[in-house]
Amino acid sequence: MASTGAALTASSSNACCLPREPRCGRDVRSQACAQIGAFAVAALLPTLIPAWSLSNTEAGWISGIYYAAYTLVVPLLSSLTDRVDPKRIYLGSVALTAVAFAGFAWVSTGFWSALAFRALMGVGWAGSYMPGLKALSDVAEGPQQSRAVAAHAAAVGISGALSFGVAGAVNVRLGWQWALVPGALGAALAFALVMIGLPARPPRTSSGPRAALLDFRPVLRNRSALAYSLAYCVHTWEMSALRAWVVTFLTFAAAQRAAGAWTALAPATVASVMGLLGVWASVWGNELAIRFGRRRFILGTMFASAGMAGVVGFSAALPYGGAVALVLVYAMLIWSDSSSLTAGSAGSAEPGRRGATLAVHSTLGYAGGFLGPLALGATLDLFGGPSVLSWGIAFGHVTVALVLGALARPSSGHRRPSGARRRRRSRPGSPTP
Repeated sequence: MASTGAALTASSSNACCLPREPRCGRDVRSQACAQIGAFAVAALLPTLIPAWSLSNTEAGWISGIYYAAYTLVVPLLSSLTDRVDPKRIYLGSVALTAVAFAGFAWVSTGFWSALAFRALMGVGWAGSYMPGLKALSDVAEGPQQSRAVAAHAAAVGISGALSFGVAGAVNVRLGWQWALVPGALGAALAFALVMIGLPARPPRTSSGPRAALLDFRPVLRNRSALAYSLAYCVHTWEMSALRAWVVTFLTFAAAQRAAGAWTALAPATVASVMGLLGVWASVWGNELAIRFGRRRFILGTMFASAGMAGVVGFSAALPYGGAVALVLVYAMLIWSDSSSLTAGSAGSAEPGRRGATLAVHSTLGYAGGFLGPLALGATLDLFGGPSVLSWGIAFGHVTVALVLGALARPSSGHRRPSGARRRRRSRPGSPTP
């Protein structure tokens, strides 16, 4: 884990173009540790469903409640970063995360107890992800800010991707309870790194009168930021549905082959590869969005991934390698506009309201993150449980969500980031992000 954090620190410093900013490296190391158990529960679903006699809908609730809890508390915690040092929020949140992982592993005995501890994991993440992102976005502007957001997302994404493989490997050797221990230890290490290494930093003050803490009306009137946040909602719906169910889906696909047939990569390992490819797609997708225009790029990738969602579930009828290949291509499409959406929202925020803007962004996004896994699991049950047809329809519901989200996205009120305006003046004819 330490070597992973060091590698992430080095790569993010170059990507952020902030080599002299110590907070960047410390934030990346702590976020890598905090996320090492992020998708352990998703990797363990094929084990937990029969062990606790869960329906697919109940499994969807356990996956989705993480995002529901995040949605409920992130408006408060993220908005507080405009008023207090994010370090204080971060420390309390990663401590809660460590307790939640330990409780899920050693206290949970079924649906309701698992639901409670999974919700606490979501609360912990709400107080660590956006405060870290806020700290980075405060020290950069324009394209530099966009790359800083992409690097932060890369650190989170790499560690989250590894969490599938780590949980799967530990589950095979020691059992599912021990597979959650890395999540608890990682959060505890993140607490220590930030407590010792991150200096206090007062928040920036707004030039105008300070609004009430949870008064989001100015943010909701910012049509540019709101447009990105609405698109982020359906984006996270799709991403979370795939993350929550990919191991279970590939386990089903592998079972369609002859008994004892050899598979090159176990489903949990494929999920880790998927996450790592997603990080690459997110970083390079952000660069393409800067070059060719953010809004155009986002809409194009949304429609392309909507098409893939309509077919990926039916790939269970293909040889296992074919299903894996389609899942990986689909994941790269999903992740390719992830950083661009968040960077667009942060770059469109008014001075002094970036924390509140990211609170709205996260609230809408993670509301979609709650609905995606739940809707997919409920659809599986509605169509009679796992089968090639039900998996195809279950993933196909994402197509409808994406198309509606793309059509509903506001087309006016777009405001370019300051760095993009400077670049356009120096290079006439360059596209608008």
